[in-house]
Amino acid sequence: MTNEKISQIHANIEKRLVGKSHAVDLVLSAMLCRGHVLIEDVPGTGKTTLAQALAMSIGCTFRRIQFTPDVMPSDITGFSMLDTSSGKFNFKPGVIFNQIILADEVNRTSPKTQSALLEAMQENQVTVDGTSYKVPAPFMVIATQNPVEYIGTFPLPEAQLDRFFVRVSLGYPQPEDEARILDKHDGRDQPDLPAAPVADAQDVLALQRETDEVHVSPALKRYITEIVSKTRSRKDVLLGISPRGAIFLMYASKASAYLSGRAYATPDDVQKMALPVLEHRLLLSPETRLKSVTAAQVISEIIGSTPLPEA
Repeated sequence: MTNEKISQIHANIEKRLVGKSHAVDLVLSAMLCRGHVLIEDVPGTGKTTLAQALAMSIGCTFRRIQFTPDVMPSDITGFSMLDTSSGKFNFKPGVIFNQIILADEVNRTSPKTQSALLEAMQENQVTVDGTSYKVPAPFMVIATQNPVEYIGTFPLPEAQLDRFFVRVSLGYPQPEDEARILDKHDGRDQPDLPAAPVADAQDVLALQRETDEVHVSPALKRYITEIVSKTRSRKDVLLGISPRGAIFLMYASKASAYLSGRAYATPDDVQKMALPVLEHRLLLSPETRLKSVTAAQVISEIIGSTPLPEA
């Protein structure tokens, strides 16, 4: 299985984002699976840079939405405006009608505006005044939120968190990587931008179709089912993984295999993708959280206690 094009996209993104290969892989996995990404990290770690570099690398239209409490749903979806000359209402598309959307600080806007993203993320369309309009393909939302500041924020509800394919944390760079970042910013010139796009929308759609063809054996599907089923029966878990989470874990395993150049998924792919796909979907009981137990620890424990599928 060839993935030369995806390797070119990865390398092009890393011209801007230094030392974050794993995060780039997760974002590309979401792109391959037609999914959306939630990046949760402190300011200044490269969230916007990653989204911009992806859009530039694949030659797709890109818009950034800076969410604030006064952003309205119509700012996202668009609205109907009366044409006085014809007496008809004409639809004025909102910013959602772009291929790569950066929803910056998505938890700083009201739940009503947050929900304006839901239909587009799930159905690839928006409905205004009873009429549905398709968003362009490929379509991807990369949302960010700051995990530290909570004043003036509206936490994303579980229903919306469940629609994000993966949650990614960029983290602070290693000292050697940070030195490279300083070198890129030393002087009057702007940091190196990605070269001309190395792919286009049709390439992305073709990559998505190739990822669809990655084989997942019945035994591996049972392995995924066992993992998510255990999250629903534990006393320390208030809300277990939904069927959508199980489907996304299967898709993510396909993407992991594809990025590794394989036409089939393995248990290693499932284990590798389990945390970024499942962690934000798992809601622990209040008693468990008081004990400082994390969702990541619970998922790791479940994976460790689940027998590997037989070949």
